[in-house]
Amino acid sequence: MIPVEIRRLPHSEGLPLPSYATDGAAGMDLLAAVAETLTLAPGARVLVPTGIAVALSAGYELQVRPRSGLALKHGIVLPNSPGTVDEDYRGELLVIVMNAGAHPFAIERGMRIAQAVLAPVVRATWREVAELPPTRRGAGGFGSTGIR
Repeated sequence: MIPVEIRRLPHSEGLPLPSYATDGAAGMDLLAAVAETLTLAPGARVLVPTGIAVALSAGYELQVRPRSGLALKHGIVLPNSPGTVDEDYRGELLVIVMNAGAHPFAIERGMRIAQAVLAPVVRATWREVAELPPTRRGAGGFGSTGIR
């Protein structure tokens, strides 16, 4: 377990902190810290507050991902998924939520709107070369490996 410092903002008072739903869960549920119900029309998107801010340890990010049940049952997606919370960000965690479904969707206070996965970050350094090593696929793009 990696300790993560968390600060509750005033508008999250009374809501539980993010938690894992099961012992084997990879993601912690993020809750909507809205003052009143938001109704999201089909095709619309909204920035949903979580009412928390975090301080991540060096070398980690928090990935914000959609909840599969909301996606399947209601078409609720996160258009920038996975969203990344960088280790040096100290503001409120906000979630961009989009209704890709056919019906309006109500976001209520305390609703589980997304999940957060703590992940290590590997940083790269670029090494410019004149040629890349060959592979069987080469420069084949989208669909170049077939469908089976």
